[in-house]
Amino acid sequence: MVGWAIALHGGAGDIPIDLPDERRIPRETALRHCLDLGVSALKSGRHPLDVTELVVRELENHPDFNAGKGSVLTTQGTVEMEASIMDGKTKRCGAVSGLTTVVNPISVARLVMENTPHIYLGFDGAEAFARAHGVETVESSHFVTPENIARLKQAKEFNRVQLDYTAPTPKLPEVSGDSQIGTVGCVAVDSAGNLASATSTGGYVNKMVGRIGDTPVIGAGTYANHLCAVSATGKGEYIIRATVAREVAALMEYKGLSLTEAAAYAVEQSGPRGCCGLVAVSANGEVAMPYNTTGMFRACATEDGYTEVAIWPKN
Repeated sequence: MVGWAIALHGGAGDIPIDLPDERRIPRETALRHCLDLGVSALKSGRHPLDVTELVVRELENHPDFNAGKGSVLTTQGTVEMEASIMDGKTKRCGAVSGLTTVVNPISVARLVMENTPHIYLGFDGAEAFARAHGVETVESSHFVTPENIARLKQAKEFNRVQLDYTAPTPKLPEVSGDSQIGTVGCVAVDSAGNLASATSTGGYVNKMVGRIGDTPVIGAGTYANHLCAVSATGKGEYIIRATVAREVAALMEYKGLSLTEAAAYAVEQSGPRGCCGLVAVSANGEVAMPYNTTGMFRACATEDGYTEVAIWPKN
């Protein structure tokens, strides 16, 4: 039985159960809004490639997620955004890194896929390509928000690359517990079994300038083929080493595992607890959203009427 399905995420990490309402509710509202947007697009017959780009653009425009407008800062106080997108049927894909002025990196990734002979463009070349194709850009200061300046200050004070939703500290209670790890991503399948995946991120707080994570690496943070579409989130170095997104597809293809089994195993084997989460859909409309972190901002819907918007494990 083939049916459409969609799943999206807004990052995974050690999200405290007592996350204050003023931080939790806007994110839950945004997840629900983006889910509704994606469902409407699927119901109207849009291709999953269009749907995933549309949803990720909306997530990039939301300042509470670590992508686009909400991108965290490098050790030099700058943004370096990255994104990728992939079509399951053709395996065509596009990726970008090092964007500093582009409002919606996911759309540049799609332009790379559709308008170049390449898959991956980075830094000055990617910026020039974006400008040449007329995508919306802003001054890089647009992304340097007071919240992200505070997050960077905290990370520098503790001399760390901030990898997760850090535990509260006496020094900076205002920003602790809210360091915006991870990425945003969306996967979708239509009633004809067409699959697509899209992922976008600002990376780590206090990351080295020039660091590239898993998000734009096809097979690590993003993958889609004829069986499934996957978007991962978490600690990029672990996700790259484990080629997490491709692992899900490979377990289904070569081991005959279900999407649920394959996704759970890929997360389990990705590294130590607290490093990874993903959302995935299969060609027949199944959904999986496993993670080994405290929580993952996530949402999904299927043609048979199931809907979920959640952060932490269900009871």
